[in-house]
Amino acid sequence: MTDKPLEGRLALVTGASRGIGAATAIALAAKGAHVVLTARTPGGLEEVETAIHDAGGSATIAPLDLAESEAIGRLASAIGDRWDALDILVLNAGMLGSLSSVPAIDPKEMAQVLTLNVSAQAAMIAAFDPMLKKAKSARVIGVTSSVGRKPRAYWGLYGASKAAFETLLGAYGDEMAEISGIRTAIVDPGATRTKMRARAYPGEDPNSVKDPQVVADRIVALAVDGFEPGHFERVA
Repeated sequence: MTDKPLEGRLALVTGASRGIGAATAIALAAKGAHVVLTARTPGGLEEVETAIHDAGGSATIAPLDLAESEAIGRLASAIGDRWDALDILVLNAGMLGSLSSVPAIDPKEMAQVLTLNVSAQAAMIAAFDPMLKKAKSARVIGVTSSVGRKPRAYWGLYGASKAAFETLLGAYGDEMAEISGIRTAIVDPGATRTKMRARAYPGEDPNSVKDPQVVADRIVALAVDGFEPGHFERVA
C-alpha cells in the first residue's frame, strides 16, 4: 500500500491552528492530501502550514472567523474557484463557553456558542455540499464531546451545542447515504491535551491525558480506510 493514500485528495480542516485540528491537518498532509487550513489565528495557521511544507506536504491557509455571517460563503467560493471537489471535511472548530449551571447560562454567551458550534457547522455543510457531492467518496468527520450524549452538571451549554451538532451531521449523513458517496462520522476525542481541555480542567496535569496526535491518527485512518454510514467512535 502506498504511503500517500490521499494523494490528489483535497481536505479542509476547521480549527486547524492548534490542538486536534493542527495535528489532523499535518497528518492528512503526510498521507498526501492537500489541506486547506482554517481558523481565526493567522499566526497559528502559518506555523501549521510551515510544518506541513517542511515535511514535504502541501497546504493552503484561509484565516477567518466561522461565526461571521458571510465568512463561510466566501471560503466556499474561494475554494470552489480553485478546486472542483472536496474529498475530506473535518469539522473540528468549536467554542467551550463558560461552565455554569443551566439557570446561570448567559444568553449572550449561549448565542455565541450555538452560533459557532451549531449554526456555523450547518452552514459549512450547506456551503460545501456541492463540492462534497463531486467527490467519489467524500468523508465528513465531526469532532464532538461525551457531554453531547451524556449530560453532565455545569456542562449544559457546551453539551447542548454538541448534541445539536451530532444530530445535524448524522441527519446529513442519512440524507446522503443513498444518493451520493458522502459518508459522515462523529469522533469523540475523550480526554486530550488541548487548550480547551486546560481551560475546563485548570488543575489537571496535561501530561496525564493523551496527545492530540492520537486523535488525529484516528481521524486520518477513517479518511483513508472509510467507514460505514453513521459511524461513531470514542478515542481511548
